[in-house]
Amino acid sequence: MNKKWLGVALLMLLAGIAIVNIVKDRQEITEIENPGMKVVDQEVVSGEENGLGLGSRAPDFTLRTLEGKEVSLSDYQGKKVILNFWATWCPPCKAEMPHMQSFYEKEAEKGNVEILAVNLTSEDRGKEEVAKFAEQYGLTFPIPLDEDGTIGQRYQIATIPTTYILNTDGTIHQKIIGPMDEQMMRELVSELK
Repeated sequence: MNKKWLGVALLMLLAGIAIVNIVKDRQEITEIENPGMKVVDQEVVSGEENGLGLGSRAPDFTLRTLEGKEVSLSDYQGKKVILNFWATWCPPCKAEMPHMQSFYEKEAEKGNVEILAVNLTSEDRGKEEVAKFAEQYGLTFPIPLDEDGTIGQRYQIATIPTTYILNTDGTIHQKIIGPMDEQMMRELVSELK
């Protein structure tokens, strides 16, 4: 009798696992077919997201950097821009930063690509932690501080890191959710106009 119940329990467990996998697969297919935001780790995201779709103009903003310098996205018109959103407590952000710094060091001399790494300061541990993080990782690219959270909201940042790759005319070429490595940045920038 006990073997019969054990067999039934095992069969129910396997059926449950199969159902969970089927539901998960259907959700992934729905995300892929959805013309809105598609989220896949370290993959390119496309689609229309309340004015933030591919080809639309990236909303301008003005923020202060760690050094207190005021920067606007429009200051970089005519350059290719990697617009990254991150926080110090985020493990994928930590993994991505050395790649961004290496890419920046190689590309900064050429002067046609800029990295703006917007720290979501309102969701982070404060300006002092951001400064320590930047020093620890040797970051030399501009780090604007979104201290009140409005820019993160405007760009609909729900997962970090999130990066917008912008053409020289300020339009959105791609949106990446998840960490990038140097090779991925190089490939994405090479596609820009």
